Amino acid sequence: MYKLIAAIVLSAGIVSAAPSNIKAATVESEKEKAVVVTVDQAKVFRISRPAATVIIGNPAIVDGTVEDAQTLVLTGRSFGVTNLIVLDAEGNPIVDRTVVVRGHESNTVRIYRRSSRETLACAPVCEPTLTIGDDELAFDFATKQIRARNSLSEENSN
Repeated sequence: MYKLIAAIVLSAGIVSAAPSNIKAATVESEKEKAVVVTVDQAKVFRISRPAATVIIGNPAIVDGTVEDAQTLVLTGRSFGVTNLIVLDAEGNPIVDRTVVVRGHESNTVRIYRRSSRETLACAPVCEPTLTIGDDELAFDFATKQIRARNSLSEENSN
């Protein structure tokens, strides 16, 4: 409802002193600025007032953790675009933003062999890394080695 009111007010060029219209217009203008998160990395996202409800359009793209009433931690899970809505205790929107999750480009090298792709993380030595979109064989090989390595550390900690 607020979005519709804000769209009508903004498109008609009408400015109203009614608090609900100002709040709706503010939320609508905040939506224009996308939040950019890198896959497999976390980003601190602060909001202007305490949140009661956090809604993520597609949690397979970005995950949200509530750190405190005014701080969220967004973690990129997969490439893509989704949205984030934060409501206060009365159900009024605080944030309504697009979230874009992009790939990590720095310190990586992609090797293309015809239609297959493999990604290496290079800092400074290049090692295979798990990257969505890589060739299934390379991805599975890296996954298998990572699981084997992690299981060794789990055995030693028990």
